[in-house]
Amino acid sequence: MKSIKATQYVVSVNASTIFKGIIFLIIAILSIFSITGMMTSMKPQYRISSDSLNQAASVVKGEMLYTLFTMENRAFNSISTGKEIPGISSVLFSVATNVRFDDPRSFLGRELPGFSIFDGSIQVAGEGTDFTNMPIESVPPQEALDTETEAGLKNLGDIQDGNDRKDAGKSVMTTGDTKTVLLYFTHTRESYLPYLDGVSDPDSAMHSKINVTKVGDMLKEDLEQQGIGTSIDKTDVVKRLNEKGLDYFQAYQESRPLVQAAMADNKELLYLIDIHRDSQRKQVTTTEIDGKAYAKLAFVVGEEHPNYEENLKVATELHRLLESKYKGLSRGVISKKGSGTNGKFNQDLSGNAMLLEFGGVDNTFEELQRSSIAFSKVFADYYWQAEKVDHRVSPEPVKQ
Repeated sequence: MKSIKATQYVVSVNASTIFKGIIFLIIAILSIFSITGMMTSMKPQYRISSDSLNQAASVVKGEMLYTLFTMENRAFNSISTGKEIPGISSVLFSVATNVRFDDPRSFLGRELPGFSIFDGSIQVAGEGTDFTNMPIESVPPQEALDTETEAGLKNLGDIQDGNDRKDAGKSVMTTGDTKTVLLYFTHTRESYLPYLDGVSDPDSAMHSKINVTKVGDMLKEDLEQQGIGTSIDKTDVVKRLNEKGLDYFQAYQESRPLVQAAMADNKELLYLIDIHRDSQRKQVTTTEIDGKAYAKLAFVVGEEHPNYEENLKVATELHRLLESKYKGLSRGVISKKGSGTNGKFNQDLSGNAMLLEFGGVDNTFEELQRSSIAFSKVFADYYWQAEKVDHRVSPEPVKQ
């Protein structure tokens, strides 16, 4: 009978090695939590971000996420989303390349200089709005911003203060002497081609006297007709840029202190409206309502601050009210972020801040005036309903 010898192995464990390993693991875990905490607690402008990663993640839509969820919980397979589920291969391709076959911009956006100005998201589409005709934030040539070389004026007789104001009506409610709305102009000199002699280029439609501040005058009068106290700041931001030697894209940097000062001086301010003019042409920015031409409106929301959803909610509600009363007047709600745009538009200062595009380069003040009256009526409906719910301002009856 053969004898079986058992072989024994002795493993020597050094206690100091185990201790060092435990210490290293604890330090690694604490470092991960510390770094994560620092990254998530930073202000948005200081956080590490990547446009490419953001675009890649946006490809993974809700339908795909729902499919992944049902793979774990089969009970949800009986629920139909009503939409075609994208294939895994197409999702992986889109994530890897940032190319989306339903959006031609993704083929060109990173290749053509300046193409990013067309980038943005359509949060709510108005009638006829798609990615080919979203608002354009053009950059004017320097000569168009110099008062010594700016274009001459024409058709000034067509500009009539108070024209059609009788259509605005008069509200039975009023804020009294309280100014609760601020109108201001980051791109102060955005003008309209029908009034600029010898100018045909939309990028050059700029003027120091005939510009969007005239629209602000109209809107102020119309809002006050609706009983809403309105203040207006017509500071020439472009002049300030020229005096400081700053570039045009720094305009929001210069308009921001104006808004902050107004808010500090008047604690009753509830709404901040930055009035702009789009660079799109007449077929995009004009509509006909009851046989009359109106300059279309567009809401632009900056996404690069934590509370942009509040601005988005206000813009969306106003768009829907416009749609219900003036079908086709609103082009919709567009959100913007990324390297090709400001991304805030001073809207981080208030949940009731908005950027409103009034028409385009080809619109006339007659068309703009009709749109001003229409917007003031719709805004008044929204305003007084909000006051009724929130009790922020006690409405007073108009004194007869």
